[in-house]
Amino acid sequence: MNRDLEAQSQTLHIKTLEKDIRKLTNISIALSKEKDRNKLLEMILIEAKTLSNADGGTLYMKENNNEISFEIVMTDSLNIHMGGSSKEKVTFPNLKLHDDNGNPNITQIAPYVALTGEIINIPDAYKAEGFDFSGTRAFDKMTNYRSKSFLTLPLRNHEDEIIGVLQLINARDDISNEIIPFNPHSESIVSALASQAAITLTNKNLVQDLRTLFESFIKVIAGAIDKKSPYTGGHCQRVPVLTMAIADAVNKTDNGIYKDINLNNEELYELHIASWLHDAGKVTIPEYVVDKATKLETIHDRITQVEYRFEVLKRDAEITFLKSKQSNSDKKAFEEKIRKIDDDITFLKKTNIGSEFMSQDLIDRVVKISQMKWIHNGQEQPLLTDDEVKNLTITHGTLTKEERDVINSHVSVTIEMLKELPYPKNLKNVPEIAGGHHEKMDGTGYPNGLKRDEMSLGARMMAIADIFEALTAYDRPYKKGKSLSEAMRILASMRDKNHIDPDLFDIFVNQELYMDYARKFLEPNQIDKVIKDDYIRL
Repeated sequence: MNRDLEAQSQTLHIKTLEKDIRKLTNISIALSKEKDRNKLLEMILIEAKTLSNADGGTLYMKENNNEISFEIVMTDSLNIHMGGSSKEKVTFPNLKLHDDNGNPNITQIAPYVALTGEIINIPDAYKAEGFDFSGTRAFDKMTNYRSKSFLTLPLRNHEDEIIGVLQLINARDDISNEIIPFNPHSESIVSALASQAAITLTNKNLVQDLRTLFESFIKVIAGAIDKKSPYTGGHCQRVPVLTMAIADAVNKTDNGIYKDINLNNEELYELHIASWLHDAGKVTIPEYVVDKATKLETIHDRITQVEYRFEVLKRDAEITFLKSKQSNSDKKAFEEKIRKIDDDITFLKKTNIGSEFMSQDLIDRVVKISQMKWIHNGQEQPLLTDDEVKNLTITHGTLTKEERDVINSHVSVTIEMLKELPYPKNLKNVPEIAGGHHEKMDGTGYPNGLKRDEMSLGARMMAIADIFEALTAYDRPYKKGKSLSEAMRILASMRDKNHIDPDLFDIFVNQELYMDYARKFLEPNQIDKVIKDDYIRL
């Protein structure tokens, strides 16, 4: 008979262990899937309470070497839920692990466990010796509660470091619901949960640390690119801000073709990373091209050399005049020649600055001036070299076709560079998104001539952000930052030419993203009146 009872007892014990193992396995799987830290911490406490049938509990995390903080506080019978997924913040102050003299705090139970790593199981706090429960008594008096049994355990990571403390309060009898001490079985199974929870938390922290390191690294790269040129400073930092604002606006829109689009956190993070890396290839672009503030600039502005030649012309004209009879007609011819020389050099200096468009008659004038001669080392030479003519007749901006090709090559280089990185699955589209911001809806963009349907939504968003930032930037070498209304007019024109996504531009206009951006990044004199209805498609 005794053997039968013993066998039944062993069978029941084995079934209980199997049940507990299944519970812990399921809990472990659930913990590993949860990505939100607050929800993860809450899940740990709830599962610990469930396994031990505890009425309440607190999860502390080690903030530094001298404090533990209240992360989650729950008491079912009092309907208390602070921290975690609740909207109520934990208001209790952190607990010190040492006093001001460096002495360990061994009177409070949670700090004691955090310092020693011991498991403390107290049947009745009011009868316990060695710990200060005055705070518990005060809480009980205020809430008409009776804190009795306590189970306090350390959370140890894979390196045996204590990263937190799990404390459970008032174990309940499964049948009578009376408050009882935590039994050895509860202590054992909650200890196993605490161990698994600590490892999960550590892994999550490591992943977050790696993510933080990665983000910091790419921001350093972006900062280095911006610092490479005083004229594009801040571009790599401003484009991500506007790109993510557009993405957020797409998620909020309730009409149009994007009303059903809802980018999740992983997709938003991928876009965030891509936007920070969109100009990574510029690290290979020579500074003299990026910084070319005038048409004749290389290492220095060659307009000074041109000015010198004109001074020689004036000098030679004066010498010729002084050697002449200096009649009135000679004097008038001399003065007229000097005026023309001064007018021509003034014209060239103005032309050298660059503009968004240079008309054919201005180009013809440069060519005509280049045909003039000056004497250098006793030899007659053209007033302008072929290279100077080529640069001075640039129709848009300050870059020659070859130099613009060098600038444009940064996109191809960006794609090549980014493709070399071993991305996790959630970032696999970074090269395409980052490298697509100069493509156009009609296929006339670069580097791959993609059309709208061939581009990702993220690349189309970034295209608008990149253009708007470039139009309004007030630190570019050959132009002032455009006013808000001018930039919007140009963007609308690009929409009409099928260069940018018209539906994204509608969102940009309707949600007034341009105004939010302007308040943060534009000079006050750039922010003029924008009539929104002018840019909304009928």
